[in-house]
Amino acid sequence: MNNNIKEKLAVLPAQPGCYLMKDRHKTIIYVGKAKVLKNRVRSYFTGAHDRKTQRLVQEITDFEYIVTTSEIEALILEMNLIKKHDPKYNVMLKDDKTYPYLKVTSERHPKLIVTRKVKKDKGKYFGPYPNVIAARETKKLLDRLYPLRKCNTMPDRVCLYYHMHQCLGPCEFHVSKETNQEIVQSITSFLSGGHKDIKSELKNKMQEASEKLDFERAKEYRDQIEHIKSVMEQQKMTMNDQIDRDVFGYSYNKGWMCVQVFFIRQGKLIERDVALFPFFDDPHDTFLSYIGRFYIHQNHPYPKELLVPVGTNTDILEGVVDTKVMIPMRGRKKELVQLAMKNAEISLEEKFALIERDEERTIKAVETLGNKLNIEVPHRIEAFDNSNIQGTDPVSAMVVFIDGKPNKKEYRKYKVKNVQGPDDYDTMREVIRRRYTRVLKEELPLPDLIVIDGGKGQMTAALDVLENELGLDIPLCGLAKDDKHKTSELLYGAPPVRVDLERNSQEFYLVQRIQDEVHRFAISFHRQLRGKGAIQSELDQIPGVGQKRRRLLLRHFKSVKEIKEASPEDITKLGVPAPVAETILNALNEEEPAEE
Repeated sequence: MNNNIKEKLAVLPAQPGCYLMKDRHKTIIYVGKAKVLKNRVRSYFTGAHDRKTQRLVQEITDFEYIVTTSEIEALILEMNLIKKHDPKYNVMLKDDKTYPYLKVTSERHPKLIVTRKVKKDKGKYFGPYPNVIAARETKKLLDRLYPLRKCNTMPDRVCLYYHMHQCLGPCEFHVSKETNQEIVQSITSFLSGGHKDIKSELKNKMQEASEKLDFERAKEYRDQIEHIKSVMEQQKMTMNDQIDRDVFGYSYNKGWMCVQVFFIRQGKLIERDVALFPFFDDPHDTFLSYIGRFYIHQNHPYPKELLVPVGTNTDILEGVVDTKVMIPMRGRKKELVQLAMKNAEISLEEKFALIERDEERTIKAVETLGNKLNIEVPHRIEAFDNSNIQGTDPVSAMVVFIDGKPNKKEYRKYKVKNVQGPDDYDTMREVIRRRYTRVLKEELPLPDLIVIDGGKGQMTAALDVLENELGLDIPLCGLAKDDKHKTSELLYGAPPVRVDLERNSQEFYLVQRIQDEVHRFAISFHRQLRGKGAIQSELDQIPGVGQKRRRLLLRHFKSVKEIKEASPEDITKLGVPAPVAETILNALNEEEPAEE
């Protein structure tokens, strides 16, 4: 888990929404929903998981999220996003299936049906409903309450539904257009929020049944009430008019602005664009300018409608953009704008929270470290580490941290020149001498603190060069490791003494990051040299193989192993004389003496 993810996990909101996991190519590889984003997203990076989830987590390098106002909205938004992005780890909701709608058809004698497709056929659509069972049970209730026809094709005579008073029997009796319209209007009113009277009536019936100890009937009424509640829960992620809209919301604070755009296509919220930037003018004017750039300079296609918050100057905006601009004052459109505003506010809060955490992790940690060592704030820290294997290819490396952050442009590598064998103390003397002799000669900035990856011996060697040879008085500390090669203690002073740092403090994490980084840099340099040496040593010692011929062989055969497996003819084809080709193969395939 990288530091970016760690920091974002710490500031996740405790609200419902959808999260989008991304890989190193910024491709969305998984979309999920959450009742509480903070808990759900964190769970991926803690505890044990099955193999599929482990593979997913290993690929995640970043994530983003969209806050919703309810879990049902998150569920529908998840479906829309999966169908839009087709993430490889989402095995559900990838097909053409969608959540069902309730539809009143536009026929002469309309009927109420459950459908998964929305068409422009003048029918009335309600939904979608993530709870499929609740949608079907609500349809059954409406069938009992409102006697629309039930059959797909008109029979010759009335059926059982007519005798059950659930159909007016238009197949045999005349049913006026006005009567049908009244029933359709009642169903429309019910599914548009006018269901409270029926719900109250069902509650009364449930109470009566309960008092008569008819608990089975009471349970039926209770279930009907719950189904109605589930079906009637409002959501804004999908609208039934299938109109393309862009919904804008913005928030500003401390000289920064966040603008969020929800892209609604064919009535479905399928994507979101986020912009975070500093601003210097009036925030309302900046917001208008951003919308103009969004369509004119960034070439975003114009939707049929553009929804903006209250206070936006629509006259100016309509003169800039070539589409209808609206400030919705009620209903689901207004709620969509409010949701975009809410997401913009949360994104801005996240940015400031991350900045605050970063300052605590870096600048404040540097200040506290200076206080612990009783020195000035060490804005510039230079750290050293040595690396060798039994004295072979000894190297050293230096990393630079400025205000608690690595400055890789100033990293330096050192090949040790004057030390024979695995002498860590003399290696440290040579590297410190070379580094700060050059700093004095070229008048480079001196560090506020020098960190040595090592204990008292390495510290003493470095201090000897600094003070006695170069006449420098620079604070120097050492970092000792435990038997697990982890940072265990900070040493400072002459003679060196242990400095108490709480292991869960930011200043301890800072010195740990410094030690890990300089160790990583030194090891990678040493491996690089060993790799080159392994290639060069075997070929350079062969008579007749110079730098040019070695480069020719390695470019063609790619490795020493492939050269060993080649035939003399393969080598001579490159222009190498036959005697030299034989010499190369004999030298490379000569058996080494066995170890005793």
